[in-house]
Amino acid sequence: MPRVFVQGSPVDRFPRYAPQAGRGAVRRITEVGEEVLHKPCRDVTEFGPDLAALVDDMFRTMYVAEGAGLAANQVGVDLRLFVYDCPDDDGNRHVGHIVNPVLETPLNGRRLLDEGEGCLSVPGAVMAVPRPDRAVVRGRDKDGNALAVEGTGYFARCLAHETDHTNGYVYLDRLTKRQKRDALGQMADRRDEVYARRAARAEELSRP
Repeated sequence: MPRVFVQGSPVDRFPRYAPQAGRGAVRRITEVGEEVLHKPCRDVTEFGPDLAALVDDMFRTMYVAEGAGLAANQVGVDLRLFVYDCPDDDGNRHVGHIVNPVLETPLNGRRLLDEGEGCLSVPGAVMAVPRPDRAVVRGRDKDGNALAVEGTGYFARCLAHETDHTNGYVYLDRLTKRQKRDALGQMADRRDEVYARRAARAEELSRP
């Protein structure tokens, strides 16, 4: 039976949306081409209420945008941090946040999955990107406690994708020039539709 893992640990039950989202505010999502997305982020050195509030805002923003993960630079904040609410290929749900993430992938027996991948900062585009089928991310939580989260399948893709963001990369950087042009063309065609859907979701989530 599918399970729910919060911060890498199993829980008996969990709401549809992470509780942090109820405390957060929606922030503007940055788009490919903006400087903050294309340079390595700064390490988080201060753990406290400001960081916790940022995590809350990021969860709410991610849900409004119907994403599986969101990095801080995607809301314009130059810090190494991301949040996630993502299934793996077995249907298990993974929810949490990671500060100062470091990605580890196995050196032996690694298998690449070449599957569709999108990004909230490249609205409307989906392209095939090869990613390892297993990943481990080590870092800290918002209180500064050491943390390690392991993912397989789609969740491993999410961990790698979001850690890339904190290092100043978007998934387009892993594509050929032709593939990148195709992705930007998809974005141009679908961007308005994506933003209309986000506006509707923001209104829906604001209802009591």
